[in-house]
Amino acid sequence: MTKTSTVLGAGSWGTALAVHLGSIGHEVRLWARDEGLVREMIMRRANPTYLPDVNLPSCVTPTASLPEALDGASFVVSAVPSHGTRDVIRAAAPAVPPGAIVVTATKGLEAGSLLRMSEVISEEIGPAQPIVVLSGPSFAVEVARHLPAALLVASSDARAAASAQEYFRGQHFRLYVTDDVIGVELGGAMKNVIAIAAGVVESLGLGHNALAALITRGLAEISRLVCKLGGRRDTLAGLSGLGDLVLTCTGSLSRNRHVGIELGKGRSLEEILASMRMVAEGVRTTGAALALGARHGVELPIAAQMAEVLAGRQTPQAGVRELMLRPQRAEPEADSAS
Repeated sequence: MTKTSTVLGAGSWGTALAVHLGSIGHEVRLWARDEGLVREMIMRRANPTYLPDVNLPSCVTPTASLPEALDGASFVVSAVPSHGTRDVIRAAAPAVPPGAIVVTATKGLEAGSLLRMSEVISEEIGPAQPIVVLSGPSFAVEVARHLPAALLVASSDARAAASAQEYFRGQHFRLYVTDDVIGVELGGAMKNVIAIAAGVVESLGLGHNALAALITRGLAEISRLVCKLGGRRDTLAGLSGLGDLVLTCTGSLSRNRHVGIELGKGRSLEEILASMRMVAEGVRTTGAALALGARHGVELPIAAQMAEVLAGRQTPQAGVRELMLRPQRAEPEADSAS
């Protein structure tokens, strides 16, 4: 029996996941809030705004109707930006079939509540619905073009995780399973903050040594917060930690790295964001991560400097200088070290 999946959010990542699922034989409904975009996708059989050069498989049906999108779905994939996730899931919740596995593919934290996306979804959809996190090093356009990728599915529900692993599996799409939801979600969210700093380092021409140091210390920063909140350090050595961090800090397709590069050129954040069609999650995550760190007594020096730069209170050059002049310490660190 064919299982139907629903992808909520027709940005580049949501569209790429719909293309992937359709290409491996699943019936997919791709929901977008913008009715004009839906009409264009139906007519062109492509997403003209986010992935114009990638054809939608015939089994992918774009729609602007949540009830239509969710009818009979076995898997519901949320690929909505973090700031819109709660509203979309709240609207979708009444139409989500009982027992459907909800997969969150968004890497971010909710401003204000500081909740991870799986926590936001659980609040809106109820604890009875199984929730799985999909994360790892994955640029949307490469997934849509069927280039090899390895990702992670994380859930406290082992059956749901195994089902998602099997359902998403494809010739070019390999998945691993973990129960460390905290580690996977925080790793996926916070790597975007470090990627902004990586873009700054690259833009200022500070060299490969500086970039390697930043990525390494960024991983230590993420690990401190993950461990404090109950995640596992070894998770950060895997796909959703080191793998995603390296890709986002060095890949030319990284939106967050792009923000850092443009900041390093002296452009304002407002100007940079106005020129981008897609969301750079790290911009919002920076403040949320700092607040989460403060709540749990974890110092996040790279995030702190990036917050100052993003707010225009400090130049990129001064931010890097502050990081270099911090007190020196031992490595490796204890989980509680700052």
